[in-house]
Parts: sequence; structure tokens; C-alpha cells
Amino acid sequence: MKFIILKKNLKDGLRSIEKISVENSNLPILKNFLIESFDNKIKISATNLELATTAFIAGKIIEEGGITIPLNIFNSIINNLSSERINLELLENNKLLIKTDNYQAEIQGIKKEEFPIIPKIENIKNYIKIQNLFFLNSLTSIINSIALDGRPELTGALFDFQTTIFKLAATDTFRLSEKTIINTQFESNIDKNFKTIIPIKTIQEVIKEIQNNEEGKIEIYFDQNQVLFKTENTEIISRLINGEFPDYQQIIPKTIDFEIIINTEEFINAIKLSSIFTDRFNEIKILLKENLKNIEVFSFGQNIGENKYLVPAKIKGSLKGDFETAFNWKFLLDGVKNIKSENIFLGLNNSNKPAIIKSPEDNSWFYIIMPIKN
Repeated sequence: MKFIILKKNLKDGLRSIEKISVENSNLPILKNFLIESFDNKIKISATNLELATTAFIAGKIIEEGGITIPLNIFNSIINNLSSERINLELLENNKLLIKTDNYQAEIQGIKKEEFPIIPKIENIKNYIKIQNLFFLNSLTSIINSIALDGRPELTGALFDFQTTIFKLAATDTFRLSEKTIINTQFESNIDKNFKTIIPIKTIQEVIKEIQNNEEGKIEIYFDQNQVLFKTENTEIISRLINGEFPDYQQIIPKTIDFEIIINTEEFINAIKLSSIFTDRFNEIKILLKENLKNIEVFSFGQNIGENKYLVPAKIKGSLKGDFETAFNWKFLLDGVKNIKSENIFLGLNNSNKPAIIKSPEDNSWFYIIMPIKN
């Protein structure tokens, strides 16, 4: 194996795989990555057995071959090299030579045959194709609602494909996000409906990859147990989560007691300021007075003090006396920050029923949040 590669190209590839390798006492090779020649390109891969990422890098291949070496050590060396042109050569005893005009190092590696096999999607005829930037915005609009632990089916995002629409949904039981993508916003030759759950780690890696390259389109392929996300120079393949995503339609409010339109920026400011006065429960209150001309965002901390912020609002609803409801301010802010329009629609309900947040101008996304019960 003998390659010549530009440092920028190599760093771009390493950036795609650097979070995948893991320390594993049973399989130490998982802290390594695989570098090899493939189809006139240089291919680098990392896996944690649940998720694998492969990046394809342009370079000059003088001799074919491959080796697996510790990712952290290799990454540290490449990031600190001053030369743009890098020579990589496989020596005897599975050592990799890294050489530039003024630097040379040898890293002990392990032969590539011992690296875990990177799985493949057998059926790459049926696909979903979507603009990178649009898909990035869709994923980021729901990722905060994914549970970080607990029931496995809640630790991922639901992909609900219905041929003419494509829904993404996530819930941690405290909040729920749903994004609907219509058929003019994606391409597909899949002719049947299906649902599957993508792990949060995979969603995070796809987001990171698209953030590095917002141009172009991403292709998505599925089989019974795996999903493949393919961009121009990267492939991310992951296991799917077994289980059934909850039927969340039943918690979507069918009626709204108070329909509120408020300025997005001002509401964000009110939440942030009120958060300063909250205690460990992160509770802030929203109050409506009888004049229905504004909402009051209120918070109180036993050893801190209290805070009141009046936000002008257009409110529809019948009010007898004052109305009060409480939310976790972090969860509330996560929803509001996804609104790109000037104003927010906030739907509040009596009797500790969930509230809904969305844009008055865009019905393709909504966020439901459960109030804190007093």
C-alpha cells in the first residue's frame, strides 16, 4: 500500500469518521479505523458495530492495499502537520509510514483482515433522495425530542414513509416533534408504505455530515434491519431499532382553548430571562389575564427571586378569571427555536392538557409539549 494524499482531503475524510471509533476492552480494534484503496479512491472506515461510516477521498494510489490503525493517534498527527502533501506507505510488520518533506512517523497497525466487516445494503434499487440542506433542517427540527435513554423505540426518530408524504417524528414522552415532507420535496421509487426507527446516534452523524457539505442531495436506502445514508463522498450505515413507535396521534390536541400569536424573538427573550430565576425543576409559568392583550411569562426561585415578562399577543379564547400553566423552560425553548417565521402560534389548553407550538405560516412542522402538573 502506497498513497499520496492532500492534507485537506484527508482531514475532511477523518472528520466524517472521527466520532465512530470507540474504546472497547473486548474488541480493541474498534478504536482503529481502516484505510485502503478502493475503486481508484482511498477509502477510510470506522465502526462501533451498531453504526459504520465510510469516507471516500481523492488521492494518488501508487500501490494497492490497506491497514487498520488507531484513529486518535493518526488524527493527532495529521492535524499537526504543516505540509499539505502527505505520503502513506505500508511497511513490514503492519506498520504505517507517514512521511512529508520534513516529518516522518511509523504507527503500529493491525492487518485489515481483522477489522470488522462493514455491512452493506443489498437492495440499492429503491431509494429516497432529498436535498442535503432541506433534510438537515428537517432532522434538526425533531432531534431534540428524541429520548436519550429509556425505552429503545423512543431513542430514535420515526421515519414514516407514505409514498406521497414522508414524516419524521420523535418523542421522549415530555414533548413530541413531527415534520412532514411532501412529495415535491423528495424523490423516491418506493411504492409501498413503511415505518422504521433510526437511532439518535445515526441521526447525529447524518446531521454532522450534512453540516460539512450542505450542497447536493442525500440518498437513503433501507433493508429489513439496516439503513444507508449516502452523500457524494460518504456512506453512513446503521442498524435500525426494533420495536413499534408509539401511536402519537392520540396526544395531538384536537381542540385549542387559547390560540396565541406572539413575536418569536420576544418570546425567546422572555423564556431565557425567566430561566434565570428557576430552580432545579426548570419551571416557568405562562399566565393569561382577563384583558387577553398579552401573556405573562413568570418564574420564581426560592433563594433567587422572581421574574415577570409581558409579551404582547393576539389571543383567541374565552377566559373566566386568570389562566395559568407551567412548562419546563428548556423543553419550551427547544420548540420555539425551531420557528423560523417572525411570529409563533402557541396553543394552550386547560386541565393540564398538552400545548402545541408551530409557525402560523407553515403547517409542515409542529411541537407538542406537556405542561408541568402542579
